[in-house]
Amino acid sequence: MRIEAPIPGKNTVGLEVPNPKRELVRLSEAVLSPAFQNAKALLPLVLGKSIEGEIWVKDLAKMPHLLIAGSTGSGKSVAINVLLHSLLFKHLPTTLRLLLIDPKMVELTPYEGIPHLVRPVVTSPEEAAGVLQGAVAHMERRYRLMSQVGARNLEQYNAKVGPEEALPYLVIVVDELADLMMTAPKEVEAAILRLAQMARATGMHLILATQRPSVDILTSLIKVNIPARLAFAVSSGFDSRTILDAQGAERLIGQGDALFHQPGLPKPVRLQVPYVSEEEVARVAGFLRGQSYEDRFAEAYGADFEPPKAVEGGGPGEVDFSDPLLKKAAEIVVEEGYGSVSRLQRRLSIGHARAGKLMDALEAMGIVGPPRGSKPREVLVTKDQLKDFFG
Repeated sequence: MRIEAPIPGKNTVGLEVPNPKRELVRLSEAVLSPAFQNAKALLPLVLGKSIEGEIWVKDLAKMPHLLIAGSTGSGKSVAINVLLHSLLFKHLPTTLRLLLIDPKMVELTPYEGIPHLVRPVVTSPEEAAGVLQGAVAHMERRYRLMSQVGARNLEQYNAKVGPEEALPYLVIVVDELADLMMTAPKEVEAAILRLAQMARATGMHLILATQRPSVDILTSLIKVNIPARLAFAVSSGFDSRTILDAQGAERLIGQGDALFHQPGLPKPVRLQVPYVSEEEVARVAGFLRGQSYEDRFAEAYGADFEPPKAVEGGGPGEVDFSDPLLKKAAEIVVEEGYGSVSRLQRRLSIGHARAGKLMDALEAMGIVGPPRGSKPREVLVTKDQLKDFFG
């Protein structure tokens, strides 16, 4: 039971008592609701259904970052899927890109290969620190581009440069933050703080999740810079105060029961987060993977999100023909009729640096032509001629 004293806007006290039989709120109900369909938000997020039956949709662009915490089985992972689907239902890869970090190698890997990703899902905590530092460098590059045209934010920049050079929103999702903070706490916290403090104007936003809302994971500096919170059931009032700065989350009943708070709300609002099944996630991701898309963004900026140690092989200017994926890369470019580093990334589930080296090798072999700016490379051989290269 949770006491609401007073109920906002009323001179009464409310007692929230769990229903013996819980109503299942499905994602389809939320995304088909007028609240979502008519949302004017740049980055609309379905948060849940209130006890009054209202679907809550908030704009990540205004938050501008979100912190999520809850113990195992509380519904945190399902909520992340709901938030990602909210964004994917509203945006094409031309207007939204995702950087997904999943050290648990379970929750976000189903999205591997969708065209919205700027790089394959990051599953190594050691690699993630470098990727976040790369995201900081990309943010700084965006600021330089905006400065060149006299723009103060992403919307102004895109209006000035036109569709060919427009930059998409970039949402960085981390699940589980604790794994990163235990591996490289100083580097991870420093990168998160830079992004939390400065990235909003460049159209970059953070969604950070953890099942360990302790003060060594959710440090005071991180909390100060990420004021929007979504709390699920936790084990103690201390954990609730860590995530919400108030008690209450320890009395939630799990399975998507949550408290949402952001500046401007007098107190946290209780919501039931919609449910989306693993099968639905797989179906949506599979549909997106099947869409053909010319990835100019990854071609131009994909290397920003590679950690320093991702660069392999010899020194500058050397071409490596020993990669076991070289033949498969050649077959892909011939099959698709154009050479694209980002397409090799997605088809082969490799990083930008390795895909770039494969493309360099294909150029040296005469299979693809030289770079043509933002356009894909020309393929110079046919499928039959490819046999002469690999037998």
